[in-house]
Amino acid sequence: MSNDAAGPVAEANRVHIFDTTLRDGEQSPGISLNVQEKVEIAQQLARLNVDVIEAGFPITSPGDSEAVEAIARGVEGPVICGLARTHKADIDAAWGAIKDSPHPRIHTFISTSDIHIEHQLQTTREDVKGQAKAAVALAKSYCEDVEFSPMDATRAEIEFTAEVCAIAVAEGATVINVPDTVGYTTPAEYMEYFRRLYELVPGLDAVRVSVHCHDDLGLAVANSYAGLLAGARQVECAVNGIGERAGNCSLEEIVMLLRTRRDEHGLDTSLNARELARSSRLVSRLTGYGVPPNKAVVGRNAFAHESGIHQDGVLKERSTYEIMDATEVGLDSNSIVLGKHSGRHALKDALEELGFKVEGNALNQAFKRFKAVADKKKQVTALDLEAIVSDEIRESSDAYALTSFEVEDGSDRDPRAQVTVTTPDGESSSAESSGDGPVDAIFSAIQRAAGAECELREYRVGAVTGGDDALGEVTVTLRANGRLSSGQGVATSILEASARAYVRALSNALEGAAIREAEDATAEGAREPTPGP
Repeated sequence: MSNDAAGPVAEANRVHIFDTTLRDGEQSPGISLNVQEKVEIAQQLARLNVDVIEAGFPITSPGDSEAVEAIARGVEGPVICGLARTHKADIDAAWGAIKDSPHPRIHTFISTSDIHIEHQLQTTREDVKGQAKAAVALAKSYCEDVEFSPMDATRAEIEFTAEVCAIAVAEGATVINVPDTVGYTTPAEYMEYFRRLYELVPGLDAVRVSVHCHDDLGLAVANSYAGLLAGARQVECAVNGIGERAGNCSLEEIVMLLRTRRDEHGLDTSLNARELARSSRLVSRLTGYGVPPNKAVVGRNAFAHESGIHQDGVLKERSTYEIMDATEVGLDSNSIVLGKHSGRHALKDALEELGFKVEGNALNQAFKRFKAVADKKKQVTALDLEAIVSDEIRESSDAYALTSFEVEDGSDRDPRAQVTVTTPDGESSSAESSGDGPVDAIFSAIQRAAGAECELREYRVGAVTGGDDALGEVTVTLRANGRLSSGQGVATSILEASARAYVRALSNALEGAAIREAEDATAEGAREPTPGP
């Protein structure tokens, strides 16, 4: 069964996809992406053909500002958006980061719920209206495209929220976003909210209206869909549904809901759905947030059938038990095959076919890793190449790196590991340690070599593909300096993949500590920025 859009989508029925993976998604506990990783995800989002990339929250740290600026300069196609509170410093920082994009947008927000106004902002409704007016006006002086969000709108008095939205529209906002910030509303309530908002806000039907829903009650996709049925034409979502607390509306789920049931509602997007699975895998690898096997659309069991009755039906006619085709979302994209005799040019062509532009030293490093894998595997597939390249993306010159490791283990001795790492200042540091097992010994030795203390919170092992010679993929989550951080590693050896993952998790923890110090030094009024819609 194919559910491809039947020709171009009329603008009145086109839903704009606003991707917030790099902003709201990156605020998930344990996620710490460097600039190169963020740019790589943004490039993939451009291949996916999203309409808007919310690249970050520039005021939060120099690192986030640098990443947003790099995306604005280097990613073509989508609107590049920066988030800002209604503070002048925030809006100035957002504009400074996105101004080089051909299609910049400033997204500014302030709460309209009394619980936020009283307890978080510690101000008044009149002040909120004044801040909204000034913020939209300032943002509008920088760029034409300005989005405004009344945060926690679904718990706010609708008449007051309408007043604030009317002010934003009058000042020139081009998008009004209505966030269900804490995942509180229900589909019926959300539809009624929009119906009433259209009645109360003059000119609202002349701007694009947006939905931003969180999944605290498991209703993010359902509520987003309800908002679209009520007239909204932008949906804010994240790859794999990552985000604050229980996460955001899942991009792949809302997109395929719209595409599969277009017969019911007439709505669709301009996304290249064939890139959904690859986008999911890349985000999962770089963030360390695994995709559950039963995840809709992109989970490994999304098109698997265990029941004999189901298997029999699918063998006879796939549409008996499948409402989508795996090829539509790119779950069949594993056709590229290279062998140990393949050369640098063949690798470069294969990577370009996958959407990776790798040149110079980066190509040399990727080729070195490819050869190491090809010597141990019969065939190197597209999924293997994705894993190798995304693994190389994580390497950073200002982080710890695994140089070498050795492990001694046996039935009559305790496991012992010797590890050498390269420190962020380029020095070599070695240490050895015993452990309850070989992996534990490696982790203890890395801690000693780095001179750091941390607590292992999660250790997860997977395989990139099937078969005896599959690449091992390891995710490690640590608690260090009071925060969670994750790291991933890929190798034909699980021990090597584990060592790589642990070193990266440790580097991310230390980098996160440095970023927090910068935030404390630069945050206005010594206050941390609020999370956003």
